[in-house]
Amino acid sequence: MMILELYIFVLAAFVGFMVITKVPPLLHTPLMSATNAISGISLVGSLVAAGGKHGQVATILGFVAVVCATANIVGGFLITDRMLKMFKRDVPASHAASKQ
Repeated sequence: MMILELYIFVLAAFVGFMVITKVPPLLHTPLMSATNAISGISLVGSLVAAGGKHGQVATILGFVAVVCATANIVGGFLITDRMLKMFKRDVPASHAASKQ
């Protein structure tokens, strides 16, 4: 059973790597929000793997997956927020004062 879990882990890592490398740089930022949603799903799956009583190896790999998915989600939201701030228009001080 442990060999099957390790096989699934390696296959998922390979597929994830292949999917990410095929995204052109131009589309990377707009797709970040959708990628964060997918990472959220993988975070739930990794929590199930880490919390299930399937053995010590599955728990360790699940914990590593939880850490990686969490870092991916947090980093993705930080990058998306930074990119959105780049497209925000600066409001002149005289215009902002007249709105209040």
